[in-house]
Amino acid sequence: MKVSLTMTEAQRRALAAHLFPTDGCEAVAFAICGRASSPQRHRLLVRRIEPVAYDTCSVRTHDRVTWPTSVLVPWIEEAAKFGGALIKVHGHRGYRQFSSIDDQSDSTLFPSLYNWTQSVAPLASAIMMDDGEVFGRVVNEAGAFAPLDSVNVIGDDLSFYPSRTPGESVPEFGRRIAQMFGKGTFDQLRHLRIAVIGASGTGSVVIEQLARNAVGSLVLVDPDHVEEKNLNRIVNATMDDAMTCRPKVDVAARSIKAMALGTNVELYAKSLFDPEVVRAVASCDIVFGCMDTIDGRYLLNKLATFYLIPYFDLGVKIEADGVGGVQQVVGSVHYLKPDGASLISRNVITMEQVRSAGLKRTDATRYRKEIEEGYIRGVPEDRPAVIQLNSLIASLAINELLARLHPYRLDPNATFSVTRVSLSHGIWDAEEEGAPCRILARHAGRGDVNPLLDMAELSVRPLS
Repeated sequence: MKVSLTMTEAQRRALAAHLFPTDGCEAVAFAICGRASSPQRHRLLVRRIEPVAYDTCSVRTHDRVTWPTSVLVPWIEEAAKFGGALIKVHGHRGYRQFSSIDDQSDSTLFPSLYNWTQSVAPLASAIMMDDGEVFGRVVNEAGAFAPLDSVNVIGDDLSFYPSRTPGESVPEFGRRIAQMFGKGTFDQLRHLRIAVIGASGTGSVVIEQLARNAVGSLVLVDPDHVEEKNLNRIVNATMDDAMTCRPKVDVAARSIKAMALGTNVELYAKSLFDPEVVRAVASCDIVFGCMDTIDGRYLLNKLATFYLIPYFDLGVKIEADGVGGVQQVVGSVHYLKPDGASLISRNVITMEQVRSAGLKRTDATRYRKEIEEGYIRGVPEDRPAVIQLNSLIASLAINELLARLHPYRLDPNATFSVTRVSLSHGIWDAEEEGAPCRILARHAGRGDVNPLLDMAELSVRPLS
């Protein structure tokens, strides 16, 4: 089982402030973490940082710190209440590996932590370097070590620190990617597990570009099949696909297989409102939302918050009169951090719209009745969509990902939290982050709860 650790940039800054004090002596902190358990991998999700106070340590030198284990008791009890984890983190200056002192300390401490929590779910120890890199290892109940598969830091920039195999070379098909963005970025792309929700207009282009950029694994979600009416915008779809009602995710998978660039694919011809799909997406490092349903976008925003996943939301709109006239042609890419703004706080969707969309999806009769009685305004119907606009917005989203993996813009990424394009009005604009969402941000890092995402609709039995 692969195990990874994810934290926010704000949490990394808090760790750095404590672990690298001006006196040059070592320090230690703990992270209370939620969990994302799935058949694919186990993710540890930092909910809160708890520094061990300097004055409680009996020894603090440049290469050693000794602290009383009694400080752990309330943190262990808190983590145990929700089935979470306690992660140890300390700092190193220049020494990029665990020391023999670290080995002795971890092999003594962690068997006790497993005994205290009465759980065999993974626990980990991590090191933060003075340049900000974080790496770590799983420590099992016997005190044995195994490297963390990756440490992810989610902020305006995206930092992924995969466990690397020395001497890995760049294949020929990846040379130009590495040439433009660096071998480090190419290595990160090869290691990433990315979910794309929606495999139609924008989604099919996003999938195509991610695969051409040699992403390691793609999780593709779309419950629909190809129809003749959408052949004008689904990349690689054919008339035969429409005639045979081939699932949209199958069309994408067929194309990726034909590329033979090494991208692994998992397919879910299901709605996102399915516990199995939620768990699969929760196992990912990044998610792209290519849906036009309001309740689906809200669910994905909530999922990304609970599971500390950076979320790229794509929206396109063409307002046409049906007789050849066009009033507006617009598109947007929202970059959403789990502890930051949301589609709600940015006024893209409202909770009333979410309720209306959910009612339309789950109870069409009641939905129509409430429309007639004036209780709800209803959900916007489908608008025309064409490949030109879809491809433009999809490309903006992929470039947004690459810019955050390998910052290359003259301005900081924080100024590009929203990118909007209006082809009809000749406008290209970007916006900053905005305030954290009061509804969602407080759930950052909670991970697995029952029911999933606090939604009764997603009630499932806990994984054994």
